[in-house]
Amino acid sequence: MKSPPKRSPGPAGQQDQERSENPGFAARKVAADILGNVVHKKRTLDGEFDAASGHSGLRALAGNDRSLVRAILGAALRHRGEISIILDRLLDRGIPEKTGRVLDILHVAIAQMLYLDIPDRAAVSLAVEHAGADRRARPYKGLVNGVLRRLGRERDEVTADIDADIVNTPDWLMESWRAAYGAETAREIARAHQNEAALDLTVKSDPQGWAERLGGHVVGAGSVRLSRKGSVEAVEGFEDGEWWVQDAAAALPVHLLGDIRGLKAADLCAAPGGKTAQLALAGAEVTAVDISKGRLKRLEENMARLGLTVRTIASDLRDFVPDEPFDAILLDAPCGATGTIRRHPDLPWTKQAYDIEKLSEIQGDLLDRTVAWVKPGGVIVYCTCSLEPEEGEAQVEAFVERQAGKVRLEPIDAEEVGGLGHLITEAGYLRCLPCHAAGSGEDMKGMDGFFAARFRRL
Repeated sequence: MKSPPKRSPGPAGQQDQERSENPGFAARKVAADILGNVVHKKRTLDGEFDAASGHSGLRALAGNDRSLVRAILGAALRHRGEISIILDRLLDRGIPEKTGRVLDILHVAIAQMLYLDIPDRAAVSLAVEHAGADRRARPYKGLVNGVLRRLGRERDEVTADIDADIVNTPDWLMESWRAAYGAETAREIARAHQNEAALDLTVKSDPQGWAERLGGHVVGAGSVRLSRKGSVEAVEGFEDGEWWVQDAAAALPVHLLGDIRGLKAADLCAAPGGKTAQLALAGAEVTAVDISKGRLKRLEENMARLGLTVRTIASDLRDFVPDEPFDAILLDAPCGATGTIRRHPDLPWTKQAYDIEKLSEIQGDLLDRTVAWVKPGGVIVYCTCSLEPEEGEAQVEAFVERQAGKVRLEPIDAEEVGGLGHLITEAGYLRCLPCHAAGSGEDMKGMDGFFAARFRRL
């Protein structure tokens, strides 16, 4: 029998394509590529996963492989601090720069070996193959193999004594939370970020009925919390527009506006539209303003599915001038979004302290502008999905001082937020933390970090 002819190595790109046909290889390759884009180039996971403009390799994958990529990245980012320490213990010396995706390949493999239900042999084999397929990483193929096999043998030793609550959070964030909430609460916040957020829904009516139909629980001020994961489009009621996805904490600020039936209300920085839908459902005549035309288009699509009518305006709020003052304004200001890390595990690795400083200046400017946009006697609710006091308590205290004689703070009552008195501060602000409970029972623990304050124009 003749031996098969030797195949020409061909160009590097062709070799990568041939290798990518192996089961599971393409998903791991995409995961490592996206991880590198996030931590080195500061791109967001949402942007990489965008169906129209995201990572091209991801869009080419089958649905189950895309889900695998998401799971790998979630584990790799939530446990990035731990994995970095583990690699330091496994490596005799650091890996030089310009080595392709070596570090990203290792992070992806270790995330699978330690935090996902994937056999070590599969994670190791595909990581070694990936290193061999990457021109710059190829010289380190043996290192990748050796490091991962050693982890398999010495897992208990190299993972011992790692304080996961602390090391998975960048120092600047942990220092901020310790200063604001104390060391123990800062640790609880960090611990909450190690778990994926629950799926919360805002329903048009009958929260208890929908909770029973979908196997969930009523939390917060009438949200429905589900234990299931996966595609929301397949859940009963989605196609009929009976509900929309919205964290229980994010649903609270609209309740602070009170009875708005027949009133003119503005949702500023409105997209993706969860609060816009709440305002419209409450009977207000809603104007939704957002700087992004693309995000407003998705908002309009959401309103169409829900059967709700709102007016939309694409504008930078620093250039926005309303036709007439509003009765009520909800300013969901652009912020560092550090309260949403459970949903966006990339965020700690794409933000820096200076981002908070820059955004806090914008927030103050926008807050000042809202005073002229609301009628005398009208209500302004300011909110951010941030854990940082600069974007919450400190921001509104400075606002009240600047606008003395024009606005007054109206403290929030626990009954306005579903009786969750532990969310109300002594000053009368709403302050939700990821470690807070959205209802009674251990399974009710966890919600987005949120801040809100209410003002009345004099």
